[in-house]
Amino acid sequence: MKAPHAIVVASAASSAGKTTVALGLIRALRDAGFRVAAAKCGPDYIDPGFLTAAAGGDAGAGSGGAINLDAFAMSEEDLRARATLYAERRQAEILVVEGAMGLFDGALDANGQPAVGVGATAQLAAALQAPTLLVVGVAARAQSAIIDPIGAAAALAAWRADAPPLCGVVLNGARSAKHAALAQTAIEAVGFECFGALPHAPSLELPARHLGLGLATERPDLEAFLTAAGQAIASHIDIERIVEAAAPLARAWGAPAHLAPLGQRIAVAADQAFAFAYPHMLEDWRSQGAELRLFSPLADEAPDPAADAIFLPGGYPELHGAALSKAARFGDGVRAAAARNVPIYGECGGYMTLGEAMIDGEGRRWPMLGLLPLTTRMTPRRTALGYRRLDPLPGGPFKGPLRGHEFHYAKIEAEGAGARLFRAADATGADLGEIGLRKGATFGSFAHLIAPSPSP
Repeated sequence: MKAPHAIVVASAASSAGKTTVALGLIRALRDAGFRVAAAKCGPDYIDPGFLTAAAGGDAGAGSGGAINLDAFAMSEEDLRARATLYAERRQAEILVVEGAMGLFDGALDANGQPAVGVGATAQLAAALQAPTLLVVGVAARAQSAIIDPIGAAAALAAWRADAPPLCGVVLNGARSAKHAALAQTAIEAVGFECFGALPHAPSLELPARHLGLGLATERPDLEAFLTAAGQAIASHIDIERIVEAAAPLARAWGAPAHLAPLGQRIAVAADQAFAFAYPHMLEDWRSQGAELRLFSPLADEAPDPAADAIFLPGGYPELHGAALSKAARFGDGVRAAAARNVPIYGECGGYMTLGEAMIDGEGRRWPMLGLLPLTTRMTPRRTALGYRRLDPLPGGPFKGPLRGHEFHYAKIEAEGAGARLFRAADATGADLGEIGLRKGATFGSFAHLIAPSPSP
């Protein structure tokens, strides 16, 4: 391939196995000698680590690698520009994009009404003009597997005239060769290509917890898992036919809209407690001349004293309350930076860490950095999930409007006086009030920033 080609791995519903198929396909393509890049649809922090590792990169937080392409937060022109630049910088022959949820699952429209494809995998595929490889779970069915490709193909054709069609089907979870043959024969009988069937294999399932999958860096067997997934795909799926089905990326010649960097030398917390930094945002900062200096609070590392900004991303600080509360070099280093008026920004878990205390899921109270008048508590139920439209308030560090996302199980237990950071609305534009806190040069909120708002 001369120009980068792309294919989107999607499913009609969650839990069909598209993550396993995407990871195995990336590794199998790489093992076959193809230059592969990977991307994830939507506001997911965890899957990109697995996708990066499958493509041969470093799955660690802040290391770059697989990017997020978000059809709600980014314009279609920006999606094309980001995908093209990313694939070309890595000299990739093929870009494999893992979808999110079901093919058409996304946000409501700007009027608060149900809408087909807004922010969904289908919209991303249409923007990139990338054909869809549909993963169909067959653990509990055989010939009825035809329902998924028939429904998906009809929905794509009815939804948008320029939507790329399904290029084929991969079956997942076949219990036997006979079971696979029943489903494959049925799918081919109604006019769809079936590239093969992965057998049922509990060893290829990925464990999850309250915010999704466990982190890639937490799996000591990650390389063995990816090798097994790649071998399973290579043994049971016709990857050459999948490569032939991939289509050239729809090109964009302009540069995508970038979030301005917090500074020119940005200390970025990067470990298992602070793993939720969007690779595309860090790349955007680098492309604008910023230097990123990674450090690990869990290893009790202080931010570089020469840094002129500090970023504490989200992650799982609630699982590491004891270690963070005892990390003296980390705490002293951040507080010393605050005393010098160095901008310090925290998102979600990073925001919680900037507060006075954090109460974990077992009710234990852990002292935090004490830079914002905030105490947070973990709850057994999710407290927020959804896209956010964010208008920066006067006096803060951001220019707007911006798009972001919230997904957390924490709530505010106590809060003192402080300036707010954003005026927030949900995906529909419904007002959510003012959120976040700002005190001196320290600021944060539960929202994760994704990108500047697309032009109307």
